[in-house]
Parts: sequence; structure tokens; C-alpha cells
Amino acid sequence: MTPGSLNALRRDRELTALAGGERVDLVVVGGGVTGAGIALDAAARGLSVALLEAYDLAYGTSRWSSKLVHGGLRYLAKGDLALAHESAVERGILMTRTAPHLTRAIPQLFPLYRETSRGQQAFIMTGLLAGDGLRRAARTPASVLPRPRSIPAAEALALAPGLSPQGLRGALLAYDGALTDDARLVVNLARTAAARGAKILTKVEALRLDAESVLARDRLTGQEIGIRARQVINATGVWAGELAESVRLRPSRGSHLILASGAAPIGATSVNVPVPGENNRFVFLLPQPDGRVFVGVTDEPTDGPVPRVPSVPESDVDFLLEVASTAFNRPLTRDDVAGSFAGLRPLVEGGGRSADLSRKHAVVTGADGVLTIVGGKLTTYRKMAEDAVYAALKRSGLLAGPSTTSRLPLLGAAPRHRLSTVDAPPRLVAKYGTEAPRVAALGEVDPDLGLPLSGATEITAAEVVWAVRHEGALDVEDVLERRTRLGLVAPDAEAARGRVQELVGKSLAGLG
Repeated sequence: MTPGSLNALRRDRELTALAGGERVDLVVVGGGVTGAGIALDAAARGLSVALLEAYDLAYGTSRWSSKLVHGGLRYLAKGDLALAHESAVERGILMTRTAPHLTRAIPQLFPLYRETSRGQQAFIMTGLLAGDGLRRAARTPASVLPRPRSIPAAEALALAPGLSPQGLRGALLAYDGALTDDARLVVNLARTAAARGAKILTKVEALRLDAESVLARDRLTGQEIGIRARQVINATGVWAGELAESVRLRPSRGSHLILASGAAPIGATSVNVPVPGENNRFVFLLPQPDGRVFVGVTDEPTDGPVPRVPSVPESDVDFLLEVASTAFNRPLTRDDVAGSFAGLRPLVEGGGRSADLSRKHAVVTGADGVLTIVGGKLTTYRKMAEDAVYAALKRSGLLAGPSTTSRLPLLGAAPRHRLSTVDAPPRLVAKYGTEAPRVAALGEVDPDLGLPLSGATEITAAEVVWAVRHEGALDVEDVLERRTRLGLVAPDAEAARGRVQELVGKSLAGLG
């Protein structure tokens, strides 16, 4: 096993050490992108770290994003230049240094119809040019994210054949960043932290916190464990208030639909459709590697208890289909929907619509001394983590060097020109980067492992074995829902479930 391998054997060993009284510098509660980012930032500075996650890596909001790495254009439109610049900088870091293997440039098409006023067109183009200014300020090369431009109707239809040609005057074409898979980013962050000594412990639920200790329960055995630290950080996102009563969040629901392959023919280009009556809000259609299309995203406040797995209400389905249909040559219907998912954004409580609340983050110190990080978004996870660790150092008196994560490649990362020469199928390189040949080799040693899990997917048995041996998957749901994402479309998950269950059982037994 490599130092970055996460599995049941390592989990048991490290949890036993903590239960036996080992004290760490930091305990991070929450295994989403922020918690994993904090664990990596701290471990990279030489601090000892334990990350506790009640369920699985990326179990919460971090797997329900639009899988975009935004450059901050929306925040620029609201006059928040600092947040817009921060987003553009962090996007550039992800795409050029830390995770080129998990990111790609995605074309964004803004179709212009007869009813699109010249003022609207000028407004959108001005925003895109300002966004390109952010790209340049962040020093992200145009070879990674090309400059925006106007294109004629014929080119727009060639890029997205499903668009309605009726009244189409042309389009604006821009580029932003996209992730292959948001959950995979979290897993890679956690594994990279583990390679530097961090203890990544899933299915360990924090019951009670104070500044220097956590009472936790191993959800696999039921055993309660006291864990000692020099500082505890609460990074549980929309659930932060359950462990820190002083934290006040206003969750916002972002719903997405998954359209069946062929339902919205847009090739590899995303299409942004304006929401009627809104100046700076769009419904976007995002093409996925498997041919399906994500449609999103809503921004609605939610009240009451925070669910572990949010659902998409019927009103959001109707809204997304109705707006998206306005730009296509046939209406999109519920028959086109193969699946759906929703995530809850952990926005800091404030007045006004949730769509207008700031995506800024903050590190809050509770009366009990626990640090809680709130707000923020996926793109800026690294800066959030850096700020949280600095706050921990200041409060605890721990000594450590500056953050190095802006230039620290995640496991599997390499410059794009090197990724193109990796000797493995491109589909695997897009998921595993330079580790792809090791995944492919499992199928070469055992041909059965090289076979797809079912007729509904290209994902192979080797990827399940890799997930259990190296990526911390402990059960079937970890594999279906967060390592392969087959769970996004229920029939795909059910078609593969039996084979996955067999492989997980054998792989766990093999670790012993």
C-alpha cells in the first residue's frame, strides 16, 4: 500500500491509536471539500491531524454541486470584486497546479435570439469580458481557458445541434472550469492529506466538541471514543449548527436534473438559458462524459431540520424544464429526466433572497473555543482551509510554517501535456490522472476485473477494487454513491449493485 492509500485496515489502526490516548494537533470534524482541504493544509505544514466524518467522504454538499470551478463572474456582477478575484485565483490554481487531472475547460454558449435585446447582449458580453479580465489577473493562461467571443448562428448550431434555430441570431461563447467529479476531488484531497500523515476516519461520528477534545462514536462498532487535540475545527457545512449552537446558517437548495443521453443534444458545450425577468440568472445545461446532461441550478432558501440527503421538489423540476426548453427545438419533459439531485449551500444568515447572500466564508470562534468555518463554496475550498488553519494556529499557539497548498499537486496530478501521454484509457486518466495505469493494470492481471460492472456503464470491476483498497470505500453505498457516482441514476446503480457487493466483500476480506 502507498502512503496515500485509505482503507479499512488503515482506519482501524489509526482509530485504535486515537482511542488509546494519542493526541493530535488538530481534529477536523467533517469530510467534505472544506474539511478535507483543512486536513491537507495542516498535514502539509507538518501538523498531526485527524479528520472525523460521520458517514463518508463527500457525503454531504460536496457531492451535489454543479461540478463547476467558477471564475467569480457572478460576484463581479454584484460588485464584490474581492470575492470574484479570489474565485478566479483559486480556479486557476486547481486547473493549472493542484488538479489538472480532475478539471477541464468547458465551453459556455449563450444563445442570442430575436427577442434577446441588444442591451441584454451587451450586458452579457461585458460580463464575459470582465470575467476574462479576472482570468488574466489570476494568471490563468488562455491556453487553459480561451477568451470569450461572438459566434454566428451556424457555429452555435454546430456546437449545440439541439438548439432551436428559429430566430437564432448567433451566440456568445466563453469558457469556465469544470470538474470531472466533485466527490473525486474530495477523495483526492483526503488521500493527499493521508500521504502526509493525516488520519482520515470515516463512519466516525462526532457527538460532542470542545476546544481540545471530541467525543466520537465509531458507527461500525458503536464504541464511543474520546479524542484529544490541541484545537478542534468544525467543518460540517450546513450541519455546523448541530455541533455549534452559536452558528446561524441559512441553507439554500440547489436542484439539478439529469437528462437522459440524447434528450438535449449539445455535444461538449454547456448552454446557458436566461431566466425570464432576471438580469443575471441562468439555467444551464452541462454535458457529462457519459452523454447525459445536468440541468441546473435553483437557489431557494430551505427551512427546518437539514436533511442528510436533500430531495428535488416538483416545483424545481417544472421550473428547470420550463426555462431550459425555451432555447431548444423541442420541449424537454419529465420523460427526458433520468435522475435528479440537490445540494444545500451553507450560506451565512442574512436578509434578502438566498440568491443574493454572499458566498464569503468566515471562521467563527465559539464560547467553548471550537473553531467553526461557515459559508464559502467549492471553488474556494483551498483558501477556506488555509484561513481555518491560520485561525487554529493563532488560537492554540501551535507553530507551523506557511500554507503550501497553492503549489501542492494532489495525487495523480500532472501538467496537462503529461496527462495526454499517460498509458491508460482516457476515461481512466480523467478520473485517476497518473494513477490510471495502476487501475488499468488490475484488469490486465485479472481479466474479470477489466469487465464493466453492467451493460449500463463503462465503469469496471477494477475501479471498485481500487476504491476499497486505496480510496477509503467501506461498503457498497460508498462505491455506488461517491466513488463511481452510479447512484445518480437509480437503474444504473441497481444494475451494478450485485457485482459491486461481491467485489467489496472480497476486497475487504483481502485487506485482512
